[in-house]
Amino acid sequence: MSVLESLRQRSGLLVAIVGIALLTFVLTGLLEKGSLGGPDTTVGEIAGQPIEYNVFNKKVEEALENKKRSMGKATLTDKETEDVVQEVWNMLINEEVMSKEYKKLGITVSPDELYDMMVEHPHPYFVRYLTDPNTGKVNPAFTDPNTGQISPVKIREFTQNMTPEQETQWVQLEELMREIRINEKYNALVKKGMYVTTSQAERLFTDQNSNASIKYALKGYSSVADSKVKITDEDLNDYYTKHKNEFKQENSRSIEYVSFDITPSEEDKKEIMTAMQQVAEKFKENKTFSDDSLLVVAESDYRMFDMSFNTKGTLSPQIDSLMFEEKKGFIVGPYIENGYVKVSKLMDSKVFADSAKVRHILIAYSGSGADPSITRTREQAKTMADSLQDVLKPNKSKKKGKSERGASFTELVERYSDDGGKKRPENKKEDEDYKGKGGNYGWVNDKSPFVPEFKEAALKGDKGDITVVESQFGYHVIEILDSKGAEKKVQVATVERKIEPSNKTMQAIFAKASEFAGKNNKIELFEQAVIEQKLNKRVAEKIKESDKIIPGIESPRPLIKWIYENEKGTVSDPKDLGGRYIVAAITAINEKGFAPLEQVKEEVTENVIKEKKAELLIQEINEAKKGASTIESIASKMGLSASSASNINFNANSIEGIGNELGFIGAISAMKQKTMSAPLVGKSGVMICYTDQVSSVPLPKDYNRQVSQELSKLQMRVDFEEVFKALKENANVQDHLVKFY
Repeated sequence: MSVLESLRQRSGLLVAIVGIALLTFVLTGLLEKGSLGGPDTTVGEIAGQPIEYNVFNKKVEEALENKKRSMGKATLTDKETEDVVQEVWNMLINEEVMSKEYKKLGITVSPDELYDMMVEHPHPYFVRYLTDPNTGKVNPAFTDPNTGQISPVKIREFTQNMTPEQETQWVQLEELMREIRINEKYNALVKKGMYVTTSQAERLFTDQNSNASIKYALKGYSSVADSKVKITDEDLNDYYTKHKNEFKQENSRSIEYVSFDITPSEEDKKEIMTAMQQVAEKFKENKTFSDDSLLVVAESDYRMFDMSFNTKGTLSPQIDSLMFEEKKGFIVGPYIENGYVKVSKLMDSKVFADSAKVRHILIAYSGSGADPSITRTREQAKTMADSLQDVLKPNKSKKKGKSERGASFTELVERYSDDGGKKRPENKKEDEDYKGKGGNYGWVNDKSPFVPEFKEAALKGDKGDITVVESQFGYHVIEILDSKGAEKKVQVATVERKIEPSNKTMQAIFAKASEFAGKNNKIELFEQAVIEQKLNKRVAEKIKESDKIIPGIESPRPLIKWIYENEKGTVSDPKDLGGRYIVAAITAINEKGFAPLEQVKEEVTENVIKEKKAELLIQEINEAKKGASTIESIASKMGLSASSASNINFNANSIEGIGNELGFIGAISAMKQKTMSAPLVGKSGVMICYTDQVSSVPLPKDYNRQVSQELSKLQMRVDFEEVFKALKENANVQDHLVKFY
């Protein structure tokens, strides 16, 4: 029985939630079993189960429609579409991997439990779906008007007029909340299965509270010439066999590539400067504000006219001083700034108050954002605001020769204003002042948290003015009660166009890149041409099929798709990626599993050479120890100077003066005070040390605190989805989405 059915039993016919934006979807049904198909028809594999494209794409299309509906958009950007595809894929992994675990453990959520987390005691995730992401506030339709908190009564009340579509959304949300609760139960079970022994806690306490000061002699591997060690194929094979687990790898590809940047030519720059000079001439010819605003919208890349007034220091440094010194109609440009050619005209200059004391009446209209229940049109709101302005303006009495207010501002606020700020807060008494009382918001300055239109109207007017201005919330009837200070501001119109390559330039660069790719279509030719033409070759290694990023390449998914469709040594055609043409060559194909010796031979060889050098250094140290009783004498025999390191904590990662050498620290922690070590092999060289002093603190009576702290750290790893990552790895997930999306 669903929560919906439970609600119906408790409160009659229920309907879906009005006004919530559901930004998710729930998988419907179990994973459909399609044909095994081939590599061209599967988007991946999860736990040995091939995922057919037609099945997966159906879910993607459903998710895309949900996303469009929730965002109120007809189309999605490439990035938004990509995110939805990835979300569907992750949900499939969760369904196939985690559902088996839940079923195995018998984890379920009862209808009463689901009802409780969605109605009686709303779960934080459920509350999130009732919250406006822009304001961070819960939709008023589901809150108690007195407390502002989500109300179970409101949820029941607002679910009594449900449309079929809304009911579907509610059921989807039920499924999501059920998954969330099941996951919480699973994580709780895993956490309960974790423990830290007293022995572990004791060892950790000892390491954290023990320090040693040592004297040492360290001889690095670089002191031994490579020519002094001889290695054989047998040495390499032995090392590889013993350390094979260190060479475990994922399926990946490596490439080399060169780029041909699509940049504007000098001819392109001259052409745009000429065009912008013509814009400057039109600015000079224009006589009206309307002409200038139309010119900006028609000729500027941004297609926007900025009507705001600017303070000194906020304009471009190239025009800032000029615009505050010159007169209205002054023109600057064309000038170049941040890759754009610009022409600017001084439209107006005014003296604004530093701050103003204001009150207002808000007349909202349908869709204005102030109150979703308002039905008046924009035109009706404007007419109403104008009428209120007329009523509030002083009426000149011909007989008495004095002014009287046509009506009380406070009364009109109470009667007509749609501003929620006029309501008295619960913590205020009726005779107490508060911001918004009677429409009064006190002193406003340029940094006050009000919409720009409201601030501009408040600061540019004079004391006693009553004006009407429109903002995103509706029409404001504003009265300026007082003002102080004065500051000059200017209004500047700017036409700007980005300096971009012309079609002719782009064709020329593409031809150059195509010629390079065509002549050097084998990796040997590619590498030779890079050297001969002195091109900047870049390398990208271990690119996975599911990767979304290749450092240095913008939006690389088409390139990744090409990489996984071709063989080692193949050279690509030019790929148009992020304002440049990329020509790439596949240098390595690494299959999932253990990297073969040939692939890691360079690394293995380096490590075998270190081992051979370590053997020589151990012999040298042992020879130096003969007849020597101090570190200083041993070091002297080896041509070194003895060094010292103090307060080496046994739980640390590095030693001052030596670096990250966990092996050294481990050996030192096992030594007694006033003893000499055997030669110790590390990452940087071979060391011999003398423990000058070892200090520690008394052991506690019990280790409950240490056990609790370590258990908390261990359990946190569950919340970071390490369990899911382990199960996902065990399911051998293969992602081939790049072939289709």
